[in-house]
Amino acid sequence: MILKIISAEDVLYSGEVDLVTLPGELGAFTVLNNHASLISTLVPGKIVYDEKGTRREIAIDGGLVDVDNNIVSVCIY
Repeated sequence: MILKIISAEDVLYSGEVDLVTLPGELGAFTVLNNHASLISTLVPGKIVYDEKGTRREIAIDGGLVDVDNNIVSVCIY
């Protein structure tokens, strides 16, 4: 699936990932390939994603995520 992480200033990441874990308001949740569509607010924490077997992290202060058709779009503050 495709992960896009953007802020008002820059595109922080755009690429193919195996999974992504996000800090949701009701707790962390993981999105895998073919996940159901969803929209959620994000709280301060870390976005953790696996890219070709390598785990990477990006700290965020909050934001929004939209998951649809194997595209995970994250807009962060």
